[in-house]
Amino acid sequence: MRIIMMGAVMAFLCVTTVSADNSVKETGKEVGQAFKKAGKETGHAFKEGGKEVGHAFKEGGKEVGQESRVVGKEAKKTGRTVGEWFRDAGKKTGAGFRDFFTGK
Repeated sequence: MRIIMMGAVMAFLCVTTVSADNSVKETGKEVGQAFKKAGKETGHAFKEGGKEVGHAFKEGGKEVGQESRVVGKEAKKTGRTVGEWFRDAGKKTGAGFRDFFTGK
């Protein structure tokens, strides 16, 4: 915003020094048109920038979703493997206690 205002002031100063014989009304009209043009260009730049940022977020979200899906599957497999190990270890431990206390 500061850059736009500085540009507008500079444009106003250039217009007033070059066209000192023009009326104030014409100078004001030119400055108004310059503001209008700068506003349109700034709005267009924001719109395009927003589209690019939105597209980047969309693509990044897709990648994160796919990665988390793969990681989730791997975690599920790992969880099953660890669960099976605990189950087997528990059975062996239980059998060991049973054998110890029954005298086998």
